[in-house]
Amino acid sequence: MASDTELSDFLKIAEKKAFKRALYHVGDEEGALDIVQDSMIKLCSHYADKPAQELPLLFQRILSNTVLDWFRRRKTRQALFSNRDDFDHRDDLGDFDLLEVTSGDADAQTSQSAEQWLGQVQTLEHIEKAIMGLPARQREAFLLRYWEELDVAETAAVMGCSEGSVKTHCSRAIQSLSKTLAHQGMKP
Repeated sequence: MASDTELSDFLKIAEKKAFKRALYHVGDEEGALDIVQDSMIKLCSHYADKPAQELPLLFQRILSNTVLDWFRRRKTRQALFSNRDDFDHRDDLGDFDLLEVTSGDADAQTSQSAEQWLGQVQTLEHIEKAIMGLPARQREAFLLRYWEELDVAETAAVMGCSEGSVKTHCSRAIQSLSKTLAHQGMKP
């Protein structure tokens, strides 16, 4: 059984990656925040009695299911109601800081030139757009494998599919990302 401290520490560590993953799926910052919050609440209220080593996979599965629930609710809501805001198309993601979730020490960031920093920001923007352009299952498999660093079996358990499907989705995602980024002049 995970202690309150272990559960709290796990949620602090998982928070930023979970938000980024949810944002990649839904493309809406407020929706992503709601998804992460709902997922954390579900983990704490239903699975706090589980051992600490089981929390990462449980949380990833809960996050995936909460994203699916968000899409279902949105689809139902759009079928029943239309808001004036629905006609105001915005593709930007607000004031989200790309570099906030990247790791790196502060000394390395202060020693680089403005040109290097801008190049890094632009590269991250290109990569994010390419990831968001992937089909949902490919994006989910890619993020779980390479962002969350889960192995194939864990990813299959989270996604509710076979290990072969995970490998196929990841392979296709990598091919698509490689092709998209190559068209933008970026080499792997």
